[in-house]
Amino acid sequence: MRVGILTYHRAINYGSYWQARQLVEWIAARGHDAVLLDHQSCAVTSREWRYAFQPLLPDRSPRADVAQYGAKLRRFTQAFGTLPLSAPFDLDDPAGMPPVDLAVIGSDEVLNLRHPWYGGKPLFWGAGVKAPRVVTYAASFGNHDADWGIPEDWAGRLRALDAISVRDDNSLRLVEGATGLRPPLVLDPVLLNPPQVAPAPGDYVLVYGHHLPGWFADRVQAAAQAMGLPTLSPGYRNDWADEQRLDAGPHEFAALVAGAAAVATTYFHGCCFALVNGKPLVCAPSDYRWNKVRDLTAKLGAERHLTFEDSDPAGVAALLAEPPSAAVQARIAALRDASAAWLGGVLA
Repeated sequence: MRVGILTYHRAINYGSYWQARQLVEWIAARGHDAVLLDHQSCAVTSREWRYAFQPLLPDRSPRADVAQYGAKLRRFTQAFGTLPLSAPFDLDDPAGMPPVDLAVIGSDEVLNLRHPWYGGKPLFWGAGVKAPRVVTYAASFGNHDADWGIPEDWAGRLRALDAISVRDDNSLRLVEGATGLRPPLVLDPVLLNPPQVAPAPGDYVLVYGHHLPGWFADRVQAAAQAMGLPTLSPGYRNDWADEQRLDAGPHEFAALVAGAAAVATTYFHGCCFALVNGKPLVCAPSDYRWNKVRDLTAKLGAERHLTFEDSDPAGVAALLAEPPSAAVQARIAALRDASAAWLGGVLA
């Protein structure tokens, strides 16, 4: 069966790259002709690349950092070239989209109406998709909160889909409110089909994200110093970290997580990569990513890995010294089986 996946596969973002790759490879491994549907948009690419070169706005990155971000971008574009892609077509006019037998929308924030450049694109809601069946896998509304609901025209597009699965409780509530049906909660593809990479050498605490809260940075750095370890920041500058790897591509990032002694992050996929590698993890909330990390940790019984400004500061050091519990790993394994069963049923 020809299966096309609609997701943010060209985003300059480690999690976006890996969730796309791991989903298409999981489907292909089950005997299907799986491709990423290669939607393209000059406007989206322009905004994506501007963000890639200046991720810390409104603070502008210095020229030396911009050069490193350029190297990171080149590594991403090289990685994109290794993905199984369909013929390209226009994101906003998908008449040129090649037909498939089944279209899978997801994973990632494909339903996020508030995404800064993909929000409100009807293609991710099934409009214009050339497939007799259209489903979602591990779709998310991102920072579009369930309390805000969904406008009726968008809710109608959801009701027209053949099957829906989501990866977080916030998205579950939105889908249930719009369709009257309770969608299954499934795992992000990084947790469903963990990347297999050789760990990078060294011993360090990996810091992933940008604009990390000052209180969090102080506690992570103090804990790392007490452990006798440097902090290493891939992909984004954190001035307080001991080492910057701004030019890390997606494969370098995965290797750096695999080789880390512990992970401190504000990112959803930072948590996913830490958990599948069995790394000690501490995560602080951020406004944009709060729905995602809150629901991920709740789904996995890993709430203790969240820390807040009013938490005991010693808690950060404790979390960076202890890997995820056996109960968390067992929960991931159980949800992996359930997610595989749901997706396998859709593919049958």
